[in-house]
Order: sequence, then C-alpha cells, then structure tokens
Amino acid sequence: MFGLFFGVIISNVVERKWLVGKRKGFFMKAIERLKDLLYRYRHGWVALYALIYMPWFTYLEQHNTYGYYVIQSPIDNLIPFCEYFVVPYLLWFVYILATYLYFFFTDKKGFYRLCALMFTGMTLFLIICTVFPNGLHLRPYYFTRDNIFIDLVKMIYAKDTSTNVLPSLHVFNSLCCAIALCKSDAMKKHKGIQIGACVLTVLIILSTMFLKQHSVTDVFAAFVMTIFIYPFVYEGAAEKRKKTQAAFHRT
Repeated sequence: MFGLFFGVIISNVVERKWLVGKRKGFFMKAIERLKDLLYRYRHGWVALYALIYMPWFTYLEQHNTYGYYVIQSPIDNLIPFCEYFVVPYLLWFVYILATYLYFFFTDKKGFYRLCALMFTGMTLFLIICTVFPNGLHLRPYYFTRDNIFIDLVKMIYAKDTSTNVLPSLHVFNSLCCAIALCKSDAMKKHKGIQIGACVLTVLIILSTMFLKQHSVTDVFAAFVMTIFIYPFVYEGAAEKRKKTQAAFHRT
C-alpha cells in the first residue's frame, strides 16, 4: 500500500518536473527566435525617425495657420478640379507602406538607401516649412457634384490642412519609392512591377494638383529636392561599390 502511495507521488513529481522542463524549453526557444528576429531586422531602428518627424510636423500643422506665404502658380488656374483623382491620392499610403515593407524584409541595403533618400527630404521639408511657413488657397469653396469621391475629398480636406505644402511630400515620397524600386536588382526581374510603380507615381503626382491639394510649385519643388538628394544616396553608393570591387580584384 505504502509502496503504491509513494510510487504515485514520485511519478507526479517526475511528471511535474518534465512539464516544467518542457515549458522552460518552449520559452527558451521563443526567446531565441525573438533574438534571431531582432538581429535579422535590426535595421528597423531607422523607424525611430518618426519620433522626430511626427512631433515636428504636428507642431507645424497647429501653428502655421495664419501669416503664411501663399503658394500659387498661374498654371494652377488651368488645372480643373477632378474628384476621381482621390483614388491614386489615397493609394499613396498603400504604395509607401508596401515599398517600405518590401525593402525592410528583403533588401537591407536597399532599405537603408530608401530611408536615407526619403528621410533626408522629409527633414528638409520640415526645415523649409519652419523658416518659410507656406500654404495655398486652391481648394474649391463648394462642390457642384455629389458622389462617393467627393465625400472622400471632403474627408481629406477635413483631416489635412492647406498649410505646409512646399515641397509636396506626396510627390517626393512617391518619387523615392519609384527610384528605389527601379534601382533594385531584384526588381529588375519584375519589369511589370517597376512599370506599375512608375505609372502609379505619375498618377499620384497628378492627383495632388487635380485635387487642389498642391500647387504646381509644390510639385516642382519636390522634383528639385529629389534631384538634389539623389546623387548623394544612390550615385555615391554606386561609386563606393565600384571602388570596393576594384580593390577586391587588385588583391
């Protein structure tokens, strides 16, 4: 009787230790996997830039509400308002996120170059809007049509002020994504995606003007900023790569 009793107790103790050991093994494996993921995607630290950009941009949106320089071009009066362009305008958010995540998970060097180009321009944008407050008066006062696209435009107008527009980040960030995708070695095998990205970029750029979210001047400034920053990020990287390859061949 006592032998059976002690046997049950010992078996329970052994089983409990086995379960504890199994749980510890599970948690250790989970920790190791987490460490592996953190190491593999350690380049995600660049997302900390949001801690600089968002407070600064929010401050500008709240304070640049009057006394700003009105941005306008004679060409703006020749561009009619067209609510259907709200579709590519909103696709911008998907486009930027999808490109960002693609490079984050598949191409670390490409990701760093994309972020270097994009974040440098976004910082210049913040500096420009800080020292040169700007805005526009292009939005229509009323709408002659009533449809779902008009409703989406009204939603955008309500959420986004008509200040801090020069240069257009909608345009600049779209150009950054198009450049990154066209410069990607992996994407050269997928010409359809590259062409699609370029077409979407053009539509997004047009949408900023047809929705009266930006002036032609804002769009032009975004192109100038892209042209100015691009050589430092991509041509500089290509030159370094050539020098490294030449040094490797000499050895």
